[in-house]
Amino acid sequence: MPFSAVLLDLDGTLLDTIPDLASAANAMRLELGLPALAQETIATYVGKGTENLVMRALSNNGTGTPPSEEELRHGLGIFERHYHARNGQEATLYPGVLEGLQAFSRAGVKMAVVTNKPTEFTHPLLARFGIDQYMDHVVCGDTCERKKPHPMPLLHACGLLGVSPQEALAIGDSVNDALAARAAQIPVLAVPYGYNEGMDVRTLEVDDIVTSIAEAAEWAARH
Repeated sequence: MPFSAVLLDLDGTLLDTIPDLASAANAMRLELGLPALAQETIATYVGKGTENLVMRALSNNGTGTPPSEEELRHGLGIFERHYHARNGQEATLYPGVLEGLQAFSRAGVKMAVVTNKPTEFTHPLLARFGIDQYMDHVVCGDTCERKKPHPMPLLHACGLLGVSPQEALAIGDSVNDALAARAAQIPVLAVPYGYNEGMDVRTLEVDDIVTSIAEAAEWAARH
């Protein structure tokens, strides 16, 4: 395989975490006197980290008024409390994830998760689904000073893995993954089943679209 390392997004790429995220976001809204939102709506808020999700969930208030800094901090604390209780309960592995990780592992490719999800939620989730065993490193939303779509987390992962960006392959589901990879000069694949903030994955500037992580491993072996 020509790639020495694979950098994998988490939410919307390896795991469908929307049921838990939506449940926690709606529990936060109800606690603050706001009505629940459709899960499909909350799915469009996922991708740029927990704080952005909470900000957008609180901005959906009839007038579109964004929360103040104090309201955002308060809402974030409520959301995190509810998400801690729900993290992984209804999340599911996407089809082909285990097969793909196993294929990359057999090929001797180093792997890292690079996610905008905070560390406190990421590691328990990876362990719960047993995919932590495949990862040489995990870069979370609070690991670096900047989150995706900034290239910093991907470049940091390359450093941890001891590979150049040109030796790595990024796989994600959203514009954040595509922009970060392009800025880092890392080849990038997109999966079509994720969230992408409600946008069509075909609008992304990526090297290819693959139906699963298993297909991504086959793609990587051919290139």
